[in-house]
Amino acid sequence: MKGVLILENGQKFYGNMLMDEPAVGEVVFNTGMTGYQETFTDPSYAGQIITMTYPLIGNYGLFHEIEQADRPYAAGFIVSELCEEPSNWQNEGKLSTFIMTHHIPCLYGVDTRAITRAIRSQGVMKGVIVPETMDESAIKELFDTPLETQLVRRVTTREIKHMGDGRFHVAVMDYGAKANILRELVNSDCRLTIFPAETKAEEVLAVNPDGIFLSNGPGDPKDVPYIVEEVKKMIGKKPIFGICLGLQMLGLALGGQSRKLTFGHRGANHPVKDIRTGRVYITSQNHGYVIDEASLPDDVVVTHRNLHDNTLEGFEVPSKKIMCVQYHPEASPGPTDNLYLFTQFVKMMEEN
Repeated sequence: MKGVLILENGQKFYGNMLMDEPAVGEVVFNTGMTGYQETFTDPSYAGQIITMTYPLIGNYGLFHEIEQADRPYAAGFIVSELCEEPSNWQNEGKLSTFIMTHHIPCLYGVDTRAITRAIRSQGVMKGVIVPETMDESAIKELFDTPLETQLVRRVTTREIKHMGDGRFHVAVMDYGAKANILRELVNSDCRLTIFPAETKAEEVLAVNPDGIFLSNGPGDPKDVPYIVEEVKKMIGKKPIFGICLGLQMLGLALGGQSRKLTFGHRGANHPVKDIRTGRVYITSQNHGYVIDEASLPDDVVVTHRNLHDNTLEGFEVPSKKIMCVQYHPEASPGPTDNLYLFTQFVKMMEEN
């Protein structure tokens, strides 16, 4: 059926709806040319309507082994062309089947470049995907629906889990951890105890881990002050490695401040410089908030910087055995160059 994306500023973008299911969420865009299945199953996108800027989505079909969670948590998908005849030796089905199976609202056949230009110029904003014929009062009711603020609670594990049998015992704080991150920790000779996001620091430290990992996750870092308080209690007790939301939790726990980016960093082609070596890496990213480095204490050492906008992409606190990055090093868009961070974490545990 005919559908439309309506942004809160009144702009409308017309296309076709895959199903008769409306969506409401924060409209963002992702610039990745590949990786649509990883993107759609990344828990960090919970509550968001994802606009894919690459024009052809679904062209290599599905491969369930690369999914990052048991299901997609996004509020909706927007694509230009939804491929119905995928071709790949690993293909296990059509993307449209995956979307309909999980009942995720999808608008296709739409001008995604125009949507991207609107977001780039005015910032991410609330939007709805609705049938073109929907009554104005029903649309208003959707817009009046408050955006969810406790997204971490929706994506975290409900119970303590275990994974791997490596030499180093790592306590994982699951704020919406991607499957690839957990696999890479296991590949780095770690055995994992995975805790729900709201687990108290005392319970985590009671298992006497060699290190603590703070995962990626969705939402505004200021929405979860109860997590920040628990992170404060763990700092200095064990080596800590944080990725994405994990970095933001550490930044706030150390006394820093976060701020929202105009349109965020989402894609698989973002250049990040490791200040310590001068080397530039192409990285996979998905975040809408950053830590203001000027707000961090003097013992924080900036290690990585985004070359698009010069924002903070990583820091360490050697005296407290903390290291963290804002991007997703496990995703490896291209060479696996960013996996050195997992090696650094293991070395930090080994030397502790």
